[in-house]
Amino acid sequence: MVRSTIIVRASDALPLAASVDDEQTEQALQEHKQQAKLVFRRITPNAEPRCSIESGPYTLHYLISDNVVYLVIADKSYPRKLAFSYLDELSKEFVTSYGAKVETVRKPYAFVGFDTFMGKTARLYQDTRTASAAGSNLGKLNDELQDVTRIMTKNMEELLWRGDSLDRMSHLSTSLRSESEKYRKAARNINVQAMLRQYAPIGAVFLILIILLWWRFS
Repeated sequence: MVRSTIIVRASDALPLAASVDDEQTEQALQEHKQQAKLVFRRITPNAEPRCSIESGPYTLHYLISDNVVYLVIADKSYPRKLAFSYLDELSKEFVTSYGAKVETVRKPYAFVGFDTFMGKTARLYQDTRTASAAGSNLGKLNDELQDVTRIMTKNMEELLWRGDSLDRMSHLSTSLRSESEKYRKAARNINVQAMLRQYAPIGAVFLILIILLWWRFS
């Protein structure tokens, strides 16, 4: 179930809009909203653009698009595909309505009026049955979304206690590929040198014999 939504500017974590939550939801999610602020502070220009962060009974899913972070707090059992479908819907509407103004605003919650669209969209995604039924009316989003298995998953404890960043894992994989290529080249050079050491004496003997035969019969 979709519980709460927060939209901030990625570059400085300035709140742009948020869902209007009732008092009960506000109290239940107080700790997790504080954790969301931590997530916003950990986001860098190299941060993973889509990520799910598990925290107790909830999961914080976020999407970064055009210097805007869209974050939803949902039940841990809520399907990630639907959570990111919801965030995709918000990002498309938000950039259409306010995209040109995002970089210029200075006060928090400058786009508070967006909560009307968030509330309407959230109601379509309140549970998996409603969201699945709405999928056909929203352009079959389940089929169009990218593979959710590619979305990075972290645990909130990693961020709180180990200070893990949200940088893209691709930087690590690129570095590993580069190092692997260096080792492969070094291995090839070593093999060539070993072959030369092994067969060079034999080649030298044959060369001397050929020279002697040529000199003897020329």
